[in-house]
Amino acid sequence: MANANPPVVVAQEIGQVGRNFLREVGSVFWFIAHTFEETLERIQHGRVPFRAASFFRHTERAGVDSVPLVGLVSFFLGLTMALLTGYQLQRFGTERLIPGLVAIGFTRELGPLITGIMLAARIGAAFTAELGTMQVSEEVEAIEAMGIGPLRFLVAPRILALFLLMPCLSTVSNMAAIFASSLVCKAYFSIAFVYFLDLVKDALLIRDIVTGVLKSLLFGLLIGAIACYRGLTVKGGAAGVGTSTTSSVVTAITAVIGFDTLYNIVYTVFFPA
Repeated sequence: MANANPPVVVAQEIGQVGRNFLREVGSVFWFIAHTFEETLERIQHGRVPFRAASFFRHTERAGVDSVPLVGLVSFFLGLTMALLTGYQLQRFGTERLIPGLVAIGFTRELGPLITGIMLAARIGAAFTAELGTMQVSEEVEAIEAMGIGPLRFLVAPRILALFLLMPCLSTVSNMAAIFASSLVCKAYFSIAFVYFLDLVKDALLIRDIVTGVLKSLLFGLLIGAIACYRGLTVKGGAAGVGTSTTSSVVTAITAVIGFDTLYNIVYTVFFPA
């Protein structure tokens, strides 16, 4: 039977993993910083950093085209959440808490989180594949040779589109889930729609809405930056594009869930209810 690795080797492997993780985090951070620097420098010279048509094309893909998917998934999640919680609360005669529970749960947590995961899989993969293909076919180098900054020309409109559209899509998610839960409450728990709306308004606070919007903005920035970074660092031809696309989706989803947890911890500690 082979001997187990000595503690020194295990510690070295853990240290290597930690160093690689910190290197990746630092690379993404500086990627975002250089993109903003290049964009602002262009604006300071009185010139448009990227074409408006490119920005609106990406907003349509990331926002308008994602509405059916986000709405449908959130609708079914709202149905499920209202049913599962409703039957448990009904045992104690507190089914009137269902509207507030679903509204707060989606506005503060599930709406931004589910939307971020779906956009990371749908739009993040597309951005990585597009930029990766351009990198492999040396189109990015051709853009640089023409004196055009690839970060502000290719990356900035994609990140800005996700950054601005994420709160809108999270709102769609929240509304779909709340509407679905209202149907469940009417059909199974005899809660009229007007009374349902009153319960939602009584339960929701401004801080819940602000928390969801801030999370959405953060998730949009993370997904866009990770997707574009993976795309512009592709190596190894067509196989490298596929590997980077997979890595982009996994990294973006992990980052969204990780930052969501970190945000909740910080918010709970410094702004307790």
